[in-house]
Formats: sequence, C-alpha cells, structure tokens
Amino acid sequence: QVQLVESGGGLVQAGDSLRLSCAASGGTSSSYAMGWFRQAPGKEREFVAAISWGSTFRNYADSAKGRFTISRDNAKNTEYLQMNSMQPEETSDYYCADGRSPRANQRKYDYWGQGTHVTVSS
Repeated sequence: QVQLVESGGGLVQAGDSLRLSCAASGGTSSSYAMGWFRQAPGKEREFVAAISWGSTFRNYADSAKGRFTISRDNAKNTEYLQMNSMQPEETSDYYCADGRSPRANQRKYDYWGQGTHVTVSS
C-alpha cells in the first residue's frame, strides 16, 4: 500500500511561484508513474502533469505547459511540481497520484494523496 503526502500549498499572489512536494512511502519500488491533479471548487478533478519513473517522459496539461515543471527524486521517493506565474483561476486542491502510466487518465493511477490547498489571490 502506497501512502502519499502532499505539502507546499498555501496562499500566493497572482504571478507568484510555488513548489509542491509529494512524499511516497510503502511499496514505492514498483511505482512507475507519478502525477499531479487539481480540483477547483465546484469543478471536476483535472490532470496537471505526470512523469515516468526515470523522468524520461513528462506529460503536461495544456494549461501547465511552459509554466509548470514536474520532477521526481526516486532516492527520496518524492515528486515535485514547480508552478510559476500562477493565476487566480488555479486556486484548487492539488493531489499527487501514483500509478501505472504517466497519462492524463485518472484511472491509470492507483494511489492518491489527501491533497494540499493552493489559493492564488488577484
């Protein structure tokens, strides 16, 4: 059973940067893909970014391309999401996920964290 714990959320102003972290524990040796998703109030959860085990493949939502960077440190069992030039509409709960394929399809992910909240003020 993989446990995922996100951290790094908080309040930032529009245009600011923020880095989220996700620490994994328990059964991580077989983890292939890790991803980030977000859910804004009243909206469905959406894909943000994903990365393969060796960091050779990175997948981004169109909204994240050019501003967000996903990375991982397998030695630390941790993944990161660097978010730059954040906008108020990106206020959401951000979730990390562990799964079988670094794709946008949420069904490819088997384990989820509890989420960390990010508020972007205008």
